[in-house]
Amino acid sequence: MSESHKAALAEGRVQGRAIRLYLEALEAHRPRRGRKRSTKSLTDRLVAIDRELAHADPMRHLQLVQERLDLQAALDAAERAVDISSLETGFIEAAADYSRRRGISYAAWREVGVPSSVLRAAGVTRRP
Repeated sequence: MSESHKAALAEGRVQGRAIRLYLEALEAHRPRRGRKRSTKSLTDRLVAIDRELAHADPMRHLQLVQERLDLQAALDAAERAVDISSLETGFIEAAADYSRRRGISYAAWREVGVPSSVLRAAGVTRRP
């Protein structure tokens, strides 16, 4: 394998990682339907679960334990601040070449939630 081929593979891995991280961040921060839950409401519910666990029957105990695990995961996710602007910068640097190489259209990017302004900055156009 030539050095240029190795370099191209490495560049493809770097671009793919930048694309994946940005798309994962978009998905994680996509607006959801329904009422938003604050960290205070999550912690209040955790306290209530701890009180309720003391006198719950086995089936209810199981449900409460699962709810507690889900709430703790939601709190952890809320506390992990994602710097989407740095991920966006990486996406912008990689998207045009990645799109051209993989045959990914502007419409496909839009459908997965990439804003048009980001695609414009990346140089990904509606026409090939």
